[in-house]
Amino acid sequence: AVVSTQSTGSFKQTSRIRLTMKLLLFSSIMVVVAVAHYSNYDYEHMMSQIPFGYTMDSASCENATIYSYHIHVLFWASNANHTAGAIKLRNQFIQQFELHGDGKKCTFAAGDPAPGAAMCWYPVEMEPFGPFLTAQYAFFVPPKLLQVTSAWILQHRGIYDVFIHPNSGCETNDHTKWYVFSGTKWEVDASIFSCDYPGCAPKS
Repeated sequence: AVVSTQSTGSFKQTSRIRLTMKLLLFSSIMVVVAVAHYSNYDYEHMMSQIPFGYTMDSASCENATIYSYHIHVLFWASNANHTAGAIKLRNQFIQQFELHGDGKKCTFAAGDPAPGAAMCWYPVEMEPFGPFLTAQYAFFVPPKLLQVTSAWILQHRGIYDVFIHPNSGCETNDHTKWYVFSGTKWEVDASIFSCDYPGCAPKS
């Protein structure tokens, strides 16, 4: 059988990005659990080996540069107690990372990779919104803060499901190939995406 070079390259690229996301979460867990065993040099050296943002040639969505990340928390809006706990977790995250006030609200569309933008929050969506089929909220995270924010949310998520994905402009790959779930994996509706090329930013 003959396997095309393009198909093989796409598979390797997807596998590489998924592996990097898993390594990021694994490193987060290790930092949380065993931070006392690392010197400052050890920690900096370990993190320097993980490419938080890819800088490869962005010719297609199979090798797109990753500019930022989203951390989503999904919950059942129909359950008052479940909702209250999710909002409490959101408030704790805001407190931990000093995201108080409207000045820390994201001013760009949720699908915008927003290279160089600071960490910010999106409003709580109590009904299905975008690709999500349940209530959720999200934080925009620049690459340099992914490790510390993902470590915190993994340690504090409790009963809630967390969805972390990159933002490259290739929304389908970002949400269906290069993501990581902590907790229950939820389906997403990829049919709503309007951006599918490197660096693309939706208008709204």
